[in-house]
Amino acid sequence: MKKILLTGCAGFIGSNFVHKICTADSCLEEYQFVILDALTYAGHYPSIQKVVEKSKNLSFVKMDIRDGHALKELFLAHRFTGVINFAAESHVDRSIDSPNIFIETNVLGTLNLLNCSLELFRSNPDFRYLQVSTDEVYGSLKLSDPAFIETTNLSPNSPYSASKASADMLVRSYYKTFKLPALITRCSNNYGPFQYPEKLIPLMIYNATKSIPLPVYGTGSNIRDWIFVDDHNHGVWEVFKKGRVGEVYNLGGDSEMVNLEIVKLVLKKLGKSENLIQFVTDRLGHDFRYAMNFSKAKQDLGWSPKVSFEHGLEKTLEWYKANWDWVETVKLKSSK
Repeated sequence: MKKILLTGCAGFIGSNFVHKICTADSCLEEYQFVILDALTYAGHYPSIQKVVEKSKNLSFVKMDIRDGHALKELFLAHRFTGVINFAAESHVDRSIDSPNIFIETNVLGTLNLLNCSLELFRSNPDFRYLQVSTDEVYGSLKLSDPAFIETTNLSPNSPYSASKASADMLVRSYYKTFKLPALITRCSNNYGPFQYPEKLIPLMIYNATKSIPLPVYGTGSNIRDWIFVDDHNHGVWEVFKKGRVGEVYNLGGDSEMVNLEIVKLVLKKLGKSENLIQFVTDRLGHDFRYAMNFSKAKQDLGWSPKVSFEHGLEKTLEWYKANWDWVETVKLKSSK
C-alpha cells in the first residue's frame, strides 16, 4: 500500500479531502493516509474524528510542521511515498496583524517538509510531493485583464500571499535543484462545509443567522472566483496522481462573483434584510479581482469544476444549518 502524509487536514479544505477522497473505494484498496495537524484555532479534530476512527486506512498525529525534528522522526517511522501539503496559516486579515506566524508556518514549515521529503525520495524514485497553494500569489486583476494562467508572474500583495508565493518558489527550487518530484496547485476561493467562520461566506451565514451586522469591506465591489471545496479536492487528487512533475496547475471554479452580490444572496436565502449589511473600512492592500484559467488541468487531466456557485451555496447553507453545534464549538474554541 502507498502511504501518504496529509498535512493540515483538520482544517477546512483538508477535512473535506479526508471525507470525500480518502474514504473512496479506490483509496481504501490502495492507500494509507497519515493526517497531521497542529490543531490551531482553525484546525478542529472533531471535524474528522469519526471518519478517522472508522476507517482502517486513516490515522492521525498532532504535530506542527514548524517542528523539523519531530517531522524527521515521523518521516523515518512511516517511510511515506508521498506528501500533500494543505497546512497553512490562511487568513489575510490575520497575516496583516501577525505576519511572523505566516512566515514560520507557510515558508519554514514547507521547507521542513521538503527536506524530509528529499530524504525519502533518494530511496524511492516514485515519491511525489504536492503543494496546495492559492490564486492570491498572482496578485490582483483589473476588470479588463485576462484570467491568471500558470505562467502569470507572481505578485503577492499581502503577507499571507507573500508567504504562499515564497513556499511555491521553494517547492520549485527543490524540483529544479534536487529533482524532487514536486507539483503545485493554485486554487480559487474555496467554500463549503467545515470552513472556519472568519472567511466571507461562513461569516455572512453566521452573522445573518444571528441577525447581527454583516461587515463588508469598502463598497463590496471586489471580485473573486469561487470553487466548491469538493471540486478543488478532486483536482488536487488528480494532480497528485497524474500531474506532470515540476508543473503548476490552476484549479478554478469558473464562478466570478462580486462580494456584495454574495452577501445579498446569503441574506435572501436566509430570509434576512439587506439592512444588516454594514460597510466597513477596506482591508489594507485589498486585491480587487481574482480569476483563474484552468484549461491546463482540463487538457492534461480531464479535470473541471462540476458544482455551480448557486448549487454549491445551497449545499453549504444546508450543511451549516444541520451542523450549527460545530459552528458554535469552533467559535468558542477560537475565543479562548
